Amino acid sequence: MRLRLVPQETNFDFFRFRKVTFGGSVIAVIASIVLWLVMGLNFGIDFLGGTTIRTESRVEVNVGAYRDALQPLNLGDVSITEVFDPTFADDQNVAMVRIQAQDGAESVTPEVIALVEDVLRTVDPEITFPSVESVGPKVSGELVTTALIALAAAMAAMLFYIWLRFEWQFAVGAVAALVHDVVLTIGIFSLLQIRFDLATIAALLTVLGYSINDTVVLFDRLRENLIKYKKTPLMEVMNRSTNETLSRTLMTSGTTIVALLALIILGGDVIRGFVFAILWGVIVGTYSSVYVAKNVVLMLGVNRDPKKPDSGAGTQFGNIDA
Repeated sequence: MRLRLVPQETNFDFFRFRKVTFGGSVIAVIASIVLWLVMGLNFGIDFLGGTTIRTESRVEVNVGAYRDALQPLNLGDVSITEVFDPTFADDQNVAMVRIQAQDGAESVTPEVIALVEDVLRTVDPEITFPSVESVGPKVSGELVTTALIALAAAMAAMLFYIWLRFEWQFAVGAVAALVHDVVLTIGIFSLLQIRFDLATIAALLTVLGYSINDTVVLFDRLRENLIKYKKTPLMEVMNRSTNETLSRTLMTSGTTIVALLALIILGGDVIRGFVFAILWGVIVGTYSSVYVAKNVVLMLGVNRDPKKPDSGAGTQFGNIDA
């Protein structure tokens, strides 16, 4: 007996409130942009600049004890991560302590670095500090620019792929859903003031990949049904396609969310922002595949007459399996 999250056949009307759902998405995107402009983002050391102190000890790294010891110093954004490497000896325990630059300074002052080292020695008298490196504002600015280019390039590549595989209407719908997911994720980070760093950018790129995969699955079934039900209205075909892929969508999203919830609860502070970004992205990505991507395709329309090919479509690769 197989487990089913939904009945084998469903007939939900996903487009019954399409004006409300699509309008809500537009309002949410605008609100996220306003939050971004008004409240800004809580940038981490990667984007603001700061200093990284490498520690080594024969004793196991206790991230919690390090953080508790540094808490009274009020150094702002402090990130502590343990480093694992197969080349390390059994008694070689390494950690990276990243401290945000204070008051717009180029880096953390030598006095502050010395104070941090003294405090960490109270936790572990055997600790040593092999290296101290600083990230200045110029490098941080380059990281911001590179991150934005990475996001834009990813969306452009996906736009091109969808245009080749389907039609331009599908490409516009897919990219609209991707923009929706990214902007809403940035908006929630701005609202909650969660630290935004390079790990968050990696999470956004992961969200883009997850969202486009879900959208392509829906579009594939829609294309099959458009051929199969040539006389059926487009909205009904979209509803049928969404219902037919509903079990797969819920199973994929559900199992992913369960794993992410375990990580966000048990994973600790170091990866919580990264995991939260993916968790939020999975939720809004699943939503946008139906209520944004398909709504855009519905508004733009699709050419269903094979005798009148759409000159704007790049469907010459449409029969290639993904």
